[in-house]
Amino acid sequence: MVDQSLITVDDIDREIQLLRDKVSYMTVEHQDEIVRAARWSEEQHIGQKRRSGEPYVIHPIRVAEILAGLFMDHHTIQAGLLHDVLEDTEISRLKLKELFGPEVEMLVNGVTKINIVNAKNRNVQESETIRKMFFAMVRDIRVILIKLADKRHNMSTLQYMPEDKQKRIAKECLDIYAPIAGKLGIYSLKSELEDLSLKFTAPDIYYQIKDFIDHKKGARSDFLKHIEEDIYREATKEKLHVKVITRAKHFYSIYRKMKTKGKDLNEIFDFLGIRIICSTQVECYTMLGIVHQLWTPLAGRFKDYIAMPKENHYKSLHTSVMAYGGKPLEIQIRTEEMNKTAEYGIAAHWLYKEGKIADQEKASDINFVNQLKDWNEQKLNSGEFMNSIKKELLEDSIYVFTPKGDSIELPKGATAIDFAYRIHTDVGTHCMGAKADGVIIPLTKSLRNTQKISIMTSPSAHPHLNWLRFVKTYKARSKIRHWLNKNETGIFIDRNIVAQKKVAPPPPKETVDETKDEADEHTHIFQNKVLDKSKVGITIDNERNMMINLAKCCNPTTGDEIIGFVSRGRGIIVHKSTCSNLKNIKEFDVRKVHVEWETVSSKFTQRYRIHSKHRPDLFSEIEGAIRKNRGHLISGSLDETERGDLLGFFTIELEKMEDAKKIAKSIRTIPAVMNVQKVQSLQNRPIQE
Repeated sequence: MVDQSLITVDDIDREIQLLRDKVSYMTVEHQDEIVRAARWSEEQHIGQKRRSGEPYVIHPIRVAEILAGLFMDHHTIQAGLLHDVLEDTEISRLKLKELFGPEVEMLVNGVTKINIVNAKNRNVQESETIRKMFFAMVRDIRVILIKLADKRHNMSTLQYMPEDKQKRIAKECLDIYAPIAGKLGIYSLKSELEDLSLKFTAPDIYYQIKDFIDHKKGARSDFLKHIEEDIYREATKEKLHVKVITRAKHFYSIYRKMKTKGKDLNEIFDFLGIRIICSTQVECYTMLGIVHQLWTPLAGRFKDYIAMPKENHYKSLHTSVMAYGGKPLEIQIRTEEMNKTAEYGIAAHWLYKEGKIADQEKASDINFVNQLKDWNEQKLNSGEFMNSIKKELLEDSIYVFTPKGDSIELPKGATAIDFAYRIHTDVGTHCMGAKADGVIIPLTKSLRNTQKISIMTSPSAHPHLNWLRFVKTYKARSKIRHWLNKNETGIFIDRNIVAQKKVAPPPPKETVDETKDEADEHTHIFQNKVLDKSKVGITIDNERNMMINLAKCCNPTTGDEIIGFVSRGRGIIVHKSTCSNLKNIKEFDVRKVHVEWETVSSKFTQRYRIHSKHRPDLFSEIEGAIRKNRGHLISGSLDETERGDLLGFFTIELEKMEDAKKIAKSIRTIPAVMNVQKVQSLQNRPIQE
């Protein structure tokens, strides 16, 4: 059966005219330029179709419409119309530049996928494409805005893709693109991407929430109308001119509440929201007082983002109150200008006005972009880059303050060391102590939201190797490595490897004359702490191009017991200590070196696989069970499965190996836990006991 809503070739002229209507905020000359780009895009994509059966050009037209909805400039919208021509047609960058100018060509190239002919797998190619896009964004923020618009339309047609691709693409959208939209303050786009992703990652929950919201629509309308009337009445008494916007919360926001609170949908009451738009900032605070007189505010639910804006410039007052019938209600209060920033985020600084860009903001003014710029100078492979992006930039953040009151955004779990290096490299290098809200804290302790942090420094203080275990930011980690390489004798760190030279035992009295290379290979022993499975260069005496490689025969991963040996021409090869191939290696006893993972100390370690029911405080309960039995949690993760329960992996440091059984037994007593198993590596294979 043909989908009657799909566009055909006969509809393209109409669609281009509709696009022109949507860019009517531009000069006629710029409208003509956009139509020219649309016509040319139609010619280049002629004969090509989407999986839906629609003519391919409908996709770039939709992307351009989304950008027009953000009131972007004509060059950005032209680039949106042409964003696939370099990838999907025979057009060259030179031809594109000749026809539409260098600005459009640069934007189109920034969002064009990298074609790696010899890529080992799809993940490498996708990671390299995302890396390229991010670094193009460092030069011009509009690159990521085009990509977000592209992703937004693709997500709306994801149902035409094979089912296995639907989930993979939706998860990537949740992990990368929705958080980027949030970091850039484009919350309207962030919410749309999250809701569309939820539709494919958890379709049962998505439709459950949708049906629930639709079913309650009538009662919700009456409730919100009552709220709205009360606000207008009280605002009028104070001679305030306000606009009240009522809404149901986005599906993904409701889903997050269900997960974090461990409640069913019927137990979630605060799925309604009110936004009050005021004329001035002063009136926002007056309106806050009115709201709190009307309804009782809920403790701990007030946030003042006007006094303390987010780094993406978001400003608003947030409060939650207990409204009629005991229903909790979230209320946001902001000015029209604040609302524009909240809806359009960084795009608000590229708004087209009277033939020019209204308030262009440099990419270098955005903290998120500056962090990407720092990373561009580091030699990260694809896997390292994506892991760092997800863990540091795209996950939850905290905001802490300098002694002068400036806010600093850091990844959740960041320490005072991370804070010090964010202020300045010299502050980090010479920090000797820290205070949070006037109280001395350990440098390695995780910081909490809104703390005021001050750093104590000393000329004689310097980084320690142990700091690498605690810091969360890439800048801190790279600066610590750099200092240790430069100043610590007998140590070399390159990216994710720490190599410490041990004193070699004295040679026997009878020595055999050997060449210099053979002598180096036989007499130099190193202790290596491997942080992850990437290849990385180290130095052995004067040889600086040695490599550490993980043996493919046994594929050691973080947490395995490992051993290494120096191979002529191939650097240090790391095997599992139980690898059956070790006995076949020539001169192994002479060439072996001691290696260990950075996340594993000299104490005993054990890794567990934990399967449990969904429970919001499970992580802290597991951590408590570990601590109760003298264990130290090195790393832990809990992820939701397709069935809605939880699967986690926890690596634990033990004083005595006998404590492992006690810890496992203690974890099993947690009501939500269904199964606990030891695993032998991060490949998560259970040990048969």
